[in-house]
Amino acid sequence: MSQASPDVLCLQETKAQPEQLDPSLLEVAGYHSYWCSAERKGYSGVATFTKRNPLSVQCGFSRIEFDSEGRVLITEFPEFQLFNIYFPNGKRDKIRLDYKMDFYEAILGYWQSLRRKGKSLVICGDYNTAHKEIDLARPKENEGVSGFLPIEREWMDRLVELGYVDTFRLFNQQPGQYTWWDMMTRARQRNVGWRIDYFFVTSDLVPKIKNAWICPDILGSDHCPIGLELAP
Repeated sequence: MSQASPDVLCLQETKAQPEQLDPSLLEVAGYHSYWCSAERKGYSGVATFTKRNPLSVQCGFSRIEFDSEGRVLITEFPEFQLFNIYFPNGKRDKIRLDYKMDFYEAILGYWQSLRRKGKSLVICGDYNTAHKEIDLARPKENEGVSGFLPIEREWMDRLVELGYVDTFRLFNQQPGQYTWWDMMTRARQRNVGWRIDYFFVTSDLVPKIKNAWICPDILGSDHCPIGLELAP
């Protein structure tokens, strides 16, 4: 973080309660840090580090069945509300797939309620779904796998139809652009990956977008960082 020096850094799947962390992680020089943790220790969780002091900070979106897993952290700035989200994974079984789809519907309804109030939204995180065939290396082989199921992709289609914009694809329409690789099969070395991490924004913010990118050369996780630059 000291090298890149982002104005805001969003982390997902932190798997930590603040009291478990070293003070050096809670008090990073030049940043305010906010954490939203799951009730279950060692599970889920998100954290946001910001140089600017936000107008407000909210953990969750008033839905206990989802807020208990510590998946949503909202920081409000004068220009927009920033959602840092670790979306559910539906691969384990049908129960978790149903939970994921219920989460999708609930959070979309919440975003729409904010838009009706005139709010601009920046929504970043691990969506756990590759939207289009271009967004994963082997689409045909994964048509029946959660993360590329028709119902999951249809939700993302609807997201776009409602005016939410996939910022990365404004700048890069090339295949082979991924953000997650299976570590067990050494997929990263062969770039057999999935693009499941996104910055979506409401359409009113598009004129402010200067750049959006993926950082596949940064190691240390099965995901790689992604970035978004907005004009002041």
